[in-house]
Amino acid sequence: MKPTTRRVLQAVLYEVGAIAFVGPVLGLAFEKPATSTFLLAVVLSTIALCWNYIFNALFERWESRQVVKGRSLARRLAHGTGFEGGLTILLVPVMAVWLDTTFLVAFLANLGLLAFFFLYAIGYTWAFDKVFGLPQSARTAG
Repeated sequence: MKPTTRRVLQAVLYEVGAIAFVGPVLGLAFEKPATSTFLLAVVLSTIALCWNYIFNALFERWESRQVVKGRSLARRLAHGTGFEGGLTILLVPVMAVWLDTTFLVAFLANLGLLAFFFLYAIGYTWAFDKVFGLPQSARTAG
């Protein structure tokens, strides 16, 4: 699979799961109408989708320069940390404005989502790699 096709497929499938989880959780947590939090989940996922593509392109560029190939647990943890850390910086202001709350409350809500998505990102990427194979950047030469 071409790298661009792989990245787009990986990101879109990931975000479908994200929307299904985030919309209802935010609605319950902030006592907001389901239509509002579903739309917020779509906005957050759109931001995350763009970030996913950019981050994975940068990560794979870095990864292709590494002497040790493959995706160890340490590399997967670094991937998840980098992705979710950057995403937190992007999403907290959007959540604060949309939910009409403070940045602190939005940050704390994001921490709850982060706990779920950190594990989800690692597990999802592992499963995606099992189904579709490792990207060229993680394969051994030969």
